[in-house]
Amino acid sequence: MTNLSVRSADSSHSTIILAPAKINLVLRILDRRPDGYHNLWSLMQTVKLEDRLSLSLNPQHATITLRCDDPSLKTDASNLVYRAAAAVIEETGHPVGVDIVLDKRIPMGAGLGGGSSDAAATIIGLNRLLNLQWSLGKMTQVGQALGSDVPFFLYAPAAIVEGRGEKVTSVQIEGTRWIVLVNPGFPVETKWAYQQLSASRTGVVPVSPSHAALGTERPLMWDEVVKQAENDFETPVFKTHPALRDIQQQLFAKGAEAALLSGSGATVFGVFSDKADAQRAQETFLSEPRFKVFMVESQARA
Repeated sequence: MTNLSVRSADSSHSTIILAPAKINLVLRILDRRPDGYHNLWSLMQTVKLEDRLSLSLNPQHATITLRCDDPSLKTDASNLVYRAAAAVIEETGHPVGVDIVLDKRIPMGAGLGGGSSDAAATIIGLNRLLNLQWSLGKMTQVGQALGSDVPFFLYAPAAIVEGRGEKVTSVQIEGTRWIVLVNPGFPVETKWAYQQLSASRTGVVPVSPSHAALGTERPLMWDEVVKQAENDFETPVFKTHPALRDIQQQLFAKGAEAALLSGSGATVFGVFSDKADAQRAQETFLSEPRFKVFMVESQARA
């Protein structure tokens, strides 16, 4: 049903879930919707850079507590994990005490979907702990109210995502690739990126037949996917942050089959078929102290 890893830590009262990062192998931003959001078309893929969530039921209170090892992340009711837990509990109509510990590895504000993945993991974990037996559709309904990327993580590892993010179609990409993630140490604000994109283009180009075909072929091959890699945010974001284009060019120079901005940034990733090439690419960026650099595998369907 979903590729987020769930393993029991202590009978039926606690569980540990690994929440993966995502990359956008294709990201097309289409027309603006009546609700103010944009329609999008994206081929997303999870990678083995994962946050770790520990969820425990606590009969001694009837509230949500959240702790995180990253002090810069708020753990109050504004946090997506907290909001996800609150949404699940509200839906059940029965207040319960839940203690959550979040260990962060995915950089924040990085275009890697860490917060959305954590929210999806929380929904999955509480569905299990509370024995709700919710369908995938029910979990998606709760998730899409939290954020546009949340439903995708319920269908991971790979899917075509359309609309505001609520229409998700699982796809299978055969095999695995090595992914080098290069985060420059600064965020790109999503709202700003959308504003820059709107200001820099004269019209909306529809989804190409070659992209649309990716959603109909079963299964997909990496060789074909990398040829189709595209992100509409690159032109406006690279214009303001040329260092990101430099990272992309260095990844290509080290043998990347594709190199792309993920989401609205600021992480740039390279796709490698050869592990040794990926390691050399990773080493290129390790001397830059501001950068966060990861070499991870793409996730395959379990």
